[in-house]
Amino acid sequence: MLKTVILYSTVDGQTQAICQRIGQVLAESGEQTSLVNLASMTPEQLVDVDKVVIGASIRYGKHRPELFKFVEQHKDLLDSKLTSFFTVNVVARKALKNTPETNPYMQKFLTLSAWTPKMLGVFAGKIDYPRYRFFDKVMIRFIMWMTKGPTDTSGTFEFTDWAKVDDFAKQVAAQKC
Repeated sequence: MLKTVILYSTVDGQTQAICQRIGQVLAESGEQTSLVNLASMTPEQLVDVDKVVIGASIRYGKHRPELFKFVEQHKDLLDSKLTSFFTVNVVARKALKNTPETNPYMQKFLTLSAWTPKMLGVFAGKIDYPRYRFFDKVMIRFIMWMTKGPTDTSGTFEFTDWAKVDDFAKQVAAQKC
């Protein structure tokens, strides 16, 4: 039985929810999975797994610094495993920015990181205005106004294509050592 760790770096929880869904699909395919916050992962935990899936969200145009730190510290170990990486961002709600080749945040990650995952994915995220602090609500609303997205601050707008998440998870499951 293959062992897979699914790591997440999230701000508001949508990336964690996507990781949970991927974990369900992998478990249904017979893999032993664990879901771990990227910030609390240790090198010892990485040694015993066959696959590593990392999901990371974008806030204000950037992945969190913990992602780059983790990848830099564990690049050699990651390179010895079957690895997958996906980014979650609201820009991916647009048809021309929802693939690894066309998503600017994925391209930026690949440019800034020395690590090259074996499989890549891009998923649209979620805007949950009622949960945001005042500053975030104002800034995200402004960004959405500029990019012709939803600006009603009383609403929650989920853009995640769950069928696409399931397809990605099935591709991860198909990876064999």
